[in-house]
Amino acid sequence: MRTIGVVVNPIAGMGGRVGLKGTDGKVDEARARGAEPRAPSRARAALDRLHELAPETEICTYEDPMGAGLAREAGFEPTVVGAPERDETTAADTRAAAADFLDRGVDLILFVGGDGTAVDVAETIQERDADLPMLGVPAGVKVYSSVFGVTPRAAGQIAATFADTERAEVNDIDEDEYREGEVHTELRAVVRVPAAEQRQASKQLGGGTVESLAEGVAREARDGVTYVLGPGSTVGAVKEHLDFEGSPLGVDVWRDGDVLIADASEREILDALGEENVIVVSPIGGQGFVFGRGNQQLSPAVIEQCDLEVVASKSKLDEIGTLRVDTGDSDLDEELRGWLQVRVGRYERRLMQVI
Repeated sequence: MRTIGVVVNPIAGMGGRVGLKGTDGKVDEARARGAEPRAPSRARAALDRLHELAPETEICTYEDPMGAGLAREAGFEPTVVGAPERDETTAADTRAAAADFLDRGVDLILFVGGDGTAVDVAETIQERDADLPMLGVPAGVKVYSSVFGVTPRAAGQIAATFADTERAEVNDIDEDEYREGEVHTELRAVVRVPAAEQRQASKQLGGGTVESLAEGVAREARDGVTYVLGPGSTVGAVKEHLDFEGSPLGVDVWRDGDVLIADASEREILDALGEENVIVVSPIGGQGFVFGRGNQQLSPAVIEQCDLEVVASKSKLDEIGTLRVDTGDSDLDEELRGWLQVRVGRYERRLMQVI
């Protein structure tokens, strides 16, 4: 029987759907924009799956809002080993929880958050010269590291069933640079993680030429259609062919030659949608995520009102093999799974599986 330390960063990912590209130092602004907590529901999905597969698991956690209530709701009777110092949790609370789990001799730390939370857990493990495995439930805006399950339920399944471990990288980026359109990853730690196919790869930057596919999308843009253009360099090339300088890491809304909204939030996108709408996105290199990593503004409510155009270079598709989705809505994820035509050239498309 395993003992798992569960720590939830309750503010992780709040900045995503409101266009802040992260929550570090931006919690008040995120709330002012109408952001709602995202981490608790994702933590619950992981814990529900863990309980389905291994209900005998012993859970150590911190008092609410860092996991105790969610563990009880999932059917566990957790051992509460501490509590946050104040209502608004901080990185120090995450690090304190990880240290307490190490003192308790847990078999795995299951954390809920993004890359910043991963750094807090990983550095605590390393500072103690421990070799304890850790696993992330993806809930942040930045999820670049290879220590996360591909979805919350996948993380719960891995925690319940893994037999072996391996080494993986924890990477982080500067959110202020990220908001300005610069992505510079920094290796922060190498840690032990469960070995599992349902754990995501590290995000790889760069890719092949995309000029022909970008020209194809731009040439086929139709009058009266609202185009919701996601982040990244591939879709950035599409924006250039539509004759505007887009938000490199934001979502822009374009119709009939005009940028309706630059760097839009979920609410702004919904307000701008018309009778016919198309989302244009590119999967993340190295991971294959179409939705759920760095583009949470494209929420289930937005996706359900739009047709979907996925674009990618051939080299990127060769590298990732399959596509993934993690919208936060399991029914929508299931609807999106299957085979999808991805534009790889001016006219050429390749059939790719969404898993």
